Amino acid sequence: MIPALMPNYKRADLAFEQGEGVWLTATNGRRYLDFGAGIAVTSLGHAHPKLVKTIADQAAKVMHVSNLYRIPQAEKLAELLVQNTFADSVLFCNSGAEANEGMVKMIRRAQFENGHPERTNILCFNGAFHGRTLAMISATGNPAYLKGFGPVVEGFDHAPFNNTNTLRDAITPHTAGIVVEPVQGESGIKPATREFMEGLRAVCNEFGLYLGFDEVQTGVGRTGKLFAHEWYGVRPDVISVAKGIGGGFPLGAVLATEELARHLTPGSHGTTFGGNPLACAAGVTVLEEILSPGFLEHVRSVGDAFGKMLEDVVSRSEGVFDNVRGIGLMRGLHCVPPVADVMQAVLNQELLTVSAGDNVLRLVPPLVVTEAECREACERLVKAAHSLKAPATQENAS
Repeated sequence: MIPALMPNYKRADLAFEQGEGVWLTATNGRRYLDFGAGIAVTSLGHAHPKLVKTIADQAAKVMHVSNLYRIPQAEKLAELLVQNTFADSVLFCNSGAEANEGMVKMIRRAQFENGHPERTNILCFNGAFHGRTLAMISATGNPAYLKGFGPVVEGFDHAPFNNTNTLRDAITPHTAGIVVEPVQGESGIKPATREFMEGLRAVCNEFGLYLGFDEVQTGVGRTGKLFAHEWYGVRPDVISVAKGIGGGFPLGAVLATEELARHLTPGSHGTTFGGNPLACAAGVTVLEEILSPGFLEHVRSVGDAFGKMLEDVVSRSEGVFDNVRGIGLMRGLHCVPPVADVMQAVLNQELLTVSAGDNVLRLVPPLVVTEAECREACERLVKAAHSLKAPATQENAS
């Protein structure tokens, strides 16, 4: 008989009842070191005192009123984002997929209002992941995500990632803009090259296109900058944001220049829950913490040290891992055995991780993680690797 919860997730037989910082306590009493962070979501860790207080205080006042009225918490969060980014204006929503939908609609709408109704296509890249709505699985283009859901949504083209030679050939008279992840997360922690990112900006300038960055996973401090595109010195026209911006509370956003944002006039787009007082109050606290003196420097310092530690893990893994990928606190270990086997071995060491494409083990701890906690995680990774090699070693000995 089918369970009450639909069986669309392959869940580990594990439930958590309490968390603190980068640690989670399961219902069986065991403590786990959390280097998954709810898939790069719990940016301030678990039970962060300021975030807990903000949510409790706001919940006791008002949680939801709808966008029929002014929402001071949303106005404050938007001002913070505008003051600290390229953007002139912000649209709030609930999730990464919804933020990406909003970004695509904004690009198309701006082209339409500027006299180019034929420009509706968005150029995306092989290996992308932009979410699970019908439009975003088409933007992603992965056959595994498209299977069984009928015809793909029109208007999304694809080109090779990190290849500037094929860019111009991919542009057509119907291209409205380009959407790309600065670091492809789901497909295996693959950073864009500087040449590629600069090439995207140049092509958009040349052809009158809009450049959008999907910063759902890379944003809000994950790579050591507030947003990952800052590492490249490339200015976007629009970006999508979610995951870490709410610290665990559902929140998404689209940040855009006035050139795009001014075309989203009343009635052109909407959301019931997006930008509600509770979500935006949480977002303000998260952003204020990340923008506080020393926070991003901490992420960069610990992220650099973690990268070096992971190189050591590779050398000590007896061939289970063969390279390290990523930047800041968005890291991946390429596995030689199947990543599912590695994840289970790691889980047996009470370390939580996330799988990614290309047989990669993803490591995205809360941004408050310390070097000592990273070292502890690395020791557990080595133990997990050795446990995977032990049966083969014993077999050879016999």
